[in-house]
Amino acid sequence: MDAWVRFSAQSQARERLCRAAQYACSLLGHALQKHGASPELQKQIRQLEGHLSLGRKLLRLGNSADALESAKRAVHLSDVVLRFCITVSHLNRALYFACDNVLWAGKSGLAPRVDQEKWAQRSFRYYLFSLIMNLSRDAYEIRLLMEQESSACSRRLKGSGGGVPGGIEMRGSGGPGAPGGGLPQLALKFRLRVLLLARVLRSHPPLLLDVVRNACDLFIPLDKLGLWRCGPGIVGLCGLMSSILSILTLICPWLRLKP
Repeated sequence: MDAWVRFSAQSQARERLCRAAQYACSLLGHALQKHGASPELQKQIRQLEGHLSLGRKLLRLGNSADALESAKRAVHLSDVVLRFCITVSHLNRALYFACDNVLWAGKSGLAPRVDQEKWAQRSFRYYLFSLIMNLSRDAYEIRLLMEQESSACSRRLKGSGGGVPGGIEMRGSGGPGAPGGGLPQLALKFRLRVLLLARVLRSHPPLLLDVVRNACDLFIPLDKLGLWRCGPGIVGLCGLMSSILSILTLICPWLRLKP
């Protein structure tokens, strides 16, 4: 299994480059169709996209072992919520890659009797569950960082003789029970929370990149499963953006969210 993990790590960069090229072809094909390009050119772009997809599946052979190893490491995390979200995410990724391997065998002709539509739906379901757990983990980390930032601001302001920062804990005459004070107070609290969220994300680029990447990826299984039809243009754009961000985390490892 360790050998497979090392092999996966070596092929990861190539797989992500192929992924970026695949979704760039999807986006280009949609643009060509929209602007009335020749059917022959559109067919060539679709064929190239299909070849890149099949090549990615070949590069992902054995990635299930890598995902299982990651799940085994995540089991030992001290934070219960992080342990649950990360472990379940990796387990779903392992199942997604296993279904993907079966699809590769069907598309390459090694297992021609494979029901490709059924296995594709299975793989996208596992992919969707994995992304949901990733976004849940991101939301949990954002909440923790916002609480820490709010507490730090409160301590700084109290130490300097000020009040509670930005009116997050607003009491007194502006309470919800005061006439005409409910909606303005809620609007102010919402604005402060948004500003706090922006400050936290700006201070933690790895978390920001992970949120954007997972949010972009989410459109892909939603469209493929028919839960939310986005169209090939949106899927291609979101897939290309998330692929570029994934490549960026390989080039700059400090941008990778840990653990």
